[in-house]
Amino acid sequence: MKKVFVSGSFNVLHAGHLQFFREARALGDSLVVSFPPADLLWSVYGKKSVLEDVDKMELLSSLEMVDEVVLSTDADAELSFLTAFRQVKPAVLAVTTDDLYMDAKRRLCEQDGVEFVVLEKTRPDGSSASSSVMVSRIKAPAHVPLRVDFAGGWLDVPENAIPGEYVVNCSISPTVSLKEWNYRQGAGLGGSGGWSVLNGWDPVSSELGLGVGWQDPAVIAETGACVWQSGPRPVLDFKNTGEFLKGRMAVYDTRIKHDTPGLAGLKRDFRKIAKAARVARLGVQEKDINVLAVGVRLSYELQLAEGMEPLPVVGESLACKYCGGGHGGYALYLYETPEARAAALAQCEYLYPIEPYCRTFGKDEQVPWAPEYQERILKQNVKKDHFK
Repeated sequence: MKKVFVSGSFNVLHAGHLQFFREARALGDSLVVSFPPADLLWSVYGKKSVLEDVDKMELLSSLEMVDEVVLSTDADAELSFLTAFRQVKPAVLAVTTDDLYMDAKRRLCEQDGVEFVVLEKTRPDGSSASSSVMVSRIKAPAHVPLRVDFAGGWLDVPENAIPGEYVVNCSISPTVSLKEWNYRQGAGLGGSGGWSVLNGWDPVSSELGLGVGWQDPAVIAETGACVWQSGPRPVLDFKNTGEFLKGRMAVYDTRIKHDTPGLAGLKRDFRKIAKAARVARLGVQEKDINVLAVGVRLSYELQLAEGMEPLPVVGESLACKYCGGGHGGYALYLYETPEARAAALAQCEYLYPIEPYCRTFGKDEQVPWAPEYQERILKQNVKKDHFK
């Protein structure tokens, strides 16, 4: 009988595993599957087992294409299955194309005279499959904040990074979810980063893949009022809860389409952007909204110089600027007191209150819209209509 041997953690069984087992089984007369028990999975690979060993054993054994299931017992990351492998004495060892220990397994086969076969790791429809992606999706939060950027935008784009400079931003509520998203889409509030986090994707890589920077998913995942070091990847300089901003922020719906990736190549004065960010950083550090407002105003002046349309006067604001660099979407307004913000909200139907959001002890928290602003959103058809 020609035995085929496969090994892996099989932490979350999915269609890609089933397809791999089918193809491996077709290489011989029987298929033996080996996996490390939970304690070995943790001590050798640093992975927590999603399933208990008894559940994993039962699930694997019940598959029609699997003839035998054995445990890998060796404390060796490359060949944790070695003892079981030599006890089974297979004719074939099959691996997938993404196997991290392929070279060691190939050498073992050469040494023991076993056929070595590499198979694609795909679902039956040919699409790629990954347990780590599934685990990330399971771990993804149900609700996330979006964000406003105060200063330093574009210094989070790797090719624009300036060592020693900063990007300053803050996560905001009301929160969004895959079910409830009451902001306009394409709005300059980091929506694509929020969408990536909610779906369990690698949010920073997703944003960089769009040709823009990493600040959106970074602050959405971190939460709070944050200062980041300018560079190719997010490195937090410091943060606070943003409590000093409570009752003092609002966003204005310009009702103009926002497109950051399409404008990424415009000529900009990155040194002046960095100067504005240094001032905004001091405002966050000192928890002083007046100092922060100076950095926001400097950023807005640069946006106007870039060709963005002037924003309207909405109440007695300290400062305002477009959120993001897309020449549209929402704009941030800062007010010295909650009373000044309340007066502006009563004056302008396209102004919405936002608050700083800082997650407490990893809590997945939903912060809904206040009923009066939910009614305003529905009246303006924000949920059904994208920017014109």
